[in-house]
Amino acid sequence: MNKLHTDVVNFLFARRIIGAAQGIGIMARYSDRSTRNGIVCAAVFAGVVFVSAADVLSQTKAKAAKRKPAKAAVTVVEETPKPEAVPVVTEPTKEEPKKNSRPAAAPAAPLSEPIIAPAKQEKPEYTYVFIRPGFTYERVVIEHDNDGKGTFTFKKLGYDEEITDPLSLKAKTMATLRSAFEALDFLNSTESYQVPRDYSHMGTIELTLRRMGRERTARYNWTDNKQAKALMDEYRRIANEFTWRFEIASARDNQPLQAPGLMNLIESYVKRNDISDPKNLVPFLTQLASDERLPLMARNKAADLVKYIEKTK
Repeated sequence: MNKLHTDVVNFLFARRIIGAAQGIGIMARYSDRSTRNGIVCAAVFAGVVFVSAADVLSQTKAKAAKRKPAKAAVTVVEETPKPEAVPVVTEPTKEEPKKNSRPAAAPAAPLSEPIIAPAKQEKPEYTYVFIRPGFTYERVVIEHDNDGKGTFTFKKLGYDEEITDPLSLKAKTMATLRSAFEALDFLNSTESYQVPRDYSHMGTIELTLRRMGRERTARYNWTDNKQAKALMDEYRRIANEFTWRFEIASARDNQPLQAPGLMNLIESYVKRNDISDPKNLVPFLTQLASDERLPLMARNKAADLVKYIEKTK
């Protein structure tokens, strides 16, 4: 069938070429010689072109006829095997034998957490209170334990609040105090220590001793009892030292011109035996002797007083 088609095409091209050659021959008949040669060459060239084109067209169609259509790719989908259900064999549960006993009851939760009471702070064993309204130090309180550790509190005239400083008594002072309390048998005694005459204008003191759950307070303003007077004098000496320390420290920071007068005051305390333990003053006086915030007169007085205390036994 393809060959027949090719022959028909070639035949049609041949007829066209023959028709064209006849037309060219007619044109050449009525033309001059040079024109006839050009027409002949053109006719030959056109014939060659028509023949080549017919041949190429026949070959192209023959090749197209020989090609076979490509087979469509077939995709094969494999089915995944479904897992087979494995039968589960359950063993029959054994019934537990009945028990007559009741289950143990859970411990009841506490309604609230236990409250731990804070430990009671023990009061100091020794307390001394001096009261005299209108005095420079109208109220003085000394509280300490058996080792001499405690506080020194006082209210100065014209001040609205009390001032409290730490207190540390030396062994010599504590020995004097303990000796006097023991000599009085203070906790077991019922003596008032007050003389018949009232000397409240000089101030009233209160002595309190706490020990082994027992407590006793004695109040008097003057006494003939030697040991009671020793307690009154010893606590007054302690108060003299610590009030002077406060005054000299204030003068050094605010009013240095008062320092010389305060140095004369502490000198008189030491020489009259109105300081409990003068050697306890030596470190502080040595510091004042080299403190340039104080006037030279006060510094020299502090240095001289240190030498005096060190010489005194």
